[in-house]
Amino acid sequence: MTCREPYPLPRLQNDDDFVGPRSGFQDEYILPTHVAQLENPWSRLNTTNTLASARRTVYHCDPQAPRDSIDFVLKTTYDHHNRFQASQPETLIQPETVGLLHGRQLKNRAVAVPPKVVPLNHPLVIAEVAKRESIHSISNAIESHHNAATNGGYSRKHDGGFYCP
Repeated sequence: MTCREPYPLPRLQNDDDFVGPRSGFQDEYILPTHVAQLENPWSRLNTTNTLASARRTVYHCDPQAPRDSIDFVLKTTYDHHNRFQASQPETLIQPETVGLLHGRQLKNRAVAVPPKVVPLNHPLVIAEVAKRESIHSISNAIESHHNAATNGGYSRKHDGGFYCP
């Protein structure tokens, strides 16, 4: 028996043999491309910058970026008192690499803010005034017999002169 293919198994040659015959072609798109790109998620993805693309823009300014090699060395985590005779690469490790707090956002993820812990479970509420009033106004003062009920400075007469206190 001299056969080129001695094995009776079927040969797997293309995608139809691996997956099976395809069910058909893709459905037609309902909207034309220029109209579909104005709707979500396409418009949201097109208008929202990633951190990398925002850093490549002309208007990006990073005040924490090192300006020269000495700034880069000064920002490292290396401490000569604790790590004496460390290797050259270990002396240049930055806080971002180790995972220490560095004040920069490296990934476009929301930071989970823990809820404020009220000390001693005290229900003290601090009221804030919506409009900033003048501290010199008598109407904002706490009632007391020490408050001056008259003008504290010089007053003008009708003719433009001053009354003496």
